[in-house]
Amino acid sequence: MDDLHATPEAPATPTETLTLAAGQAACVPLDLAANAATAADLVRRAADRGADLLHLPELFLTGYELSGIVADPAHHTTGADDPRLDPLREACATHRTALVVGAPTRTDDGALHISALAFDRDGKLAATYDKQHATPGERATGIAPGAAGCTLLLDGWRLGISICWDSSFSEHARAAALDGCHVYLNGSMFSAEFVAKSNTFLLPARALDNTVYVSLANHSGPSGGYLGGGHSAVWGPQGELLDDAGEADPGLAVAVLDPAALLAAREEEPVLVDPSLSAPVRPRIVSGAL
Repeated sequence: MDDLHATPEAPATPTETLTLAAGQAACVPLDLAANAATAADLVRRAADRGADLLHLPELFLTGYELSGIVADPAHHTTGADDPRLDPLREACATHRTALVVGAPTRTDDGALHISALAFDRDGKLAATYDKQHATPGERATGIAPGAAGCTLLLDGWRLGISICWDSSFSEHARAAALDGCHVYLNGSMFSAEFVAKSNTFLLPARALDNTVYVSLANHSGPSGGYLGGGHSAVWGPQGELLDDAGEADPGLAVAVLDPAALLAAREEEPVLVDPSLSAPVRPRIVSGAL
């Protein structure tokens, strides 16, 4: 079976099921090592429930602590070679479970990003996605928006990554779907009030609009002046709720993604083959396989 990697290959229909877990747990402010340990424990918990992939919230490795991150980016950003991520890498390799987790990053030119790090089953960093739709408040603190979308491949499934406000732009999910994605992952800091909206109509609509599975990994505790509303969840390709973690801490929403259900949804709702389709396709990260 294929491992997790960013991919430029042509879309293909998955042939096997994929078990996806969306996780949530309280974060320790700006303590990357402690949060990496929590992420590693969630990898274990997800693997115990058969997950091939665990998806965790926006900025999970530091908490949504923008002022602290910007004040000391050398210490609070992370990347492929950061030894503080060793427990997380080891958990992925031990349990053969891939991981997408939110973290702050900094590019060589000093630009700060809210990113998602994708680790394969060996614990190697396969791709980094930078949030394209940084909010006005995030930009005001010095966070730069990302320049490209990101598609990952895992066991024949194409996964489009998004972070929080990205999901409020229908074009973002559509660009992933037009790139052949079968799944749209969203890691967020959503309040309880906004979760009532995101889980009732926003994310189910992203699923139905594009006939894709959708996953929300949301914060479930206080962070950076906000209070995450939990309710990480997974929806099917017709917008149907498959599982919801509620307010559990730690908590997981786990669902089996089924190629037959995906094909049935796309036969019933052929929104991706309409000849009048004209949604813009933004640039996407293209990286070689690991």
